Amino acid sequence: MTQAITLAITGASGAIYGVRLLEQLLQAGCQVHLLMSSAARVVLTTELDLIWPPEPLACQQYLIRHYGCDENQLRVYGRDDWFSPVASGSAAPKQMVICPCSMGTLAAITHGLSDNLIERAADVVLKERGHLLLVPRETPYSAIHLENMLKLTQLGATILPASPGFYHKPASIDELVNFMVARILDHLQIQQSISPRWAQ
Repeated sequence: MTQAITLAITGASGAIYGVRLLEQLLQAGCQVHLLMSSAARVVLTTELDLIWPPEPLACQQYLIRHYGCDENQLRVYGRDDWFSPVASGSAAPKQMVICPCSMGTLAAITHGLSDNLIERAADVVLKERGHLLLVPRETPYSAIHLENMLKLTQLGATILPASPGFYHKPASIDELVNFMVARILDHLQIQQSISPRWAQ
């Protein structure tokens, strides 16, 4: 059975993590439900010079052409697509990654606000006892950030900060990015070969 995963990209710095993760999930044959905040699009352009179409269907068609997949493997939804599968407890994938995850998104999820589809999809995964994985990219953390992360961890979410290791002696930014994306894939139980594990 094809592994279905909801991937949300928000407006924290580190858009390259989300883009590389999307690439790897598609290469692994996963079915990806992609959500992006408006701030994420700004960061994509600022950090990576990427301009993805703002309208969900146009963005989906663009990414399908770019990655060579099809609409059965990649679906893109807008912030108010309340009738999408990810908004329903009976249809949403059991796994969701928010990468990178802004502190605003993390706070909203912590307090169950569900004001947009990213927040609603995360709420669904939590209430259905699925696997919610958040990749915050912020420094330093305030007490509010830490309290929110602690609460989400106690609710069953996984907090996986974008804090790459250096024991593999990275020689490039790509290797640092791959380190983090590999850890995410490991938590999703998806085989990866982009970064070696400890002592390998």
